[in-house]
Amino acid sequence: MRLSFLAAALIAFAPAAQADEITIFAAASLKDALDEIAADWQKNHDDMVVISYAGSSQLAKQIQEGAPADLFISASTAWMDAVQESGDIDPESRRDLLGNTLVLVGTGTPAEAPVTELPALLVEGKLAMALVDSVPAGQYGKEALTSLGLWDQVESQIAQADNVRAALKLVATGEAPLGIVYGSDAVAEPGVGVVATFPADSHEEITYPAAVTKVADTAQAAAFLDSLSQDPAKSVFESQGFTVTQ
Repeated sequence: MRLSFLAAALIAFAPAAQADEITIFAAASLKDALDEIAADWQKNHDDMVVISYAGSSQLAKQIQEGAPADLFISASTAWMDAVQESGDIDPESRRDLLGNTLVLVGTGTPAEAPVTELPALLVEGKLAMALVDSVPAGQYGKEALTSLGLWDQVESQIAQADNVRAALKLVATGEAPLGIVYGSDAVAEPGVGVVATFPADSHEEITYPAAVTKVADTAQAAAFLDSLSQDPAKSVFESQGFTVTQ
């Protein structure tokens, strides 16, 4: 009897089984959609989803330096290529999840205008962009402006931000009257409106690849990645302005 009581006591005070933690490194432009998807996931699973958002370049470099991410979702194929070449993702798990558009936005409810009128629209104001040499949104933006013959006219007025959401905030708060962000960012921020959409052929196709990392220690990371290609997640992505490629 005494042994039975002791066993029961040990069971009562035994630590509860720990839920798996899925750590995701994701492009900043995914925040609203991925937060919603992760919250829905956690309603039906024991796993805790932890998401770190930043520019894809910054996240890729952190993964290469050994940061313990289970999944990486980039806003460009180039940065996913970089972590694949360095051996930091499972190439078999890699897939292209989403697409996006590139838009010119203004503070409040701006009037629509052809993107070619950008220099005249700026006057002496600043043009907010993500870092043009490393962050995908900035790279796409620079490519589009160069393609349209506008880069040299506006380069001196560009205010660069660490990531696309930081650039979006500059426009939403009125610190910069105009900015170049993704179409999904414009959907997520009520403080801005779309002035124009850049022609699809003015920049490289915007693609969001995703992959499980080499250091992932949970099968649930692969399960969560699979869920991003299923109907509930697809609906969230589409409502946030992304195009679903899977």
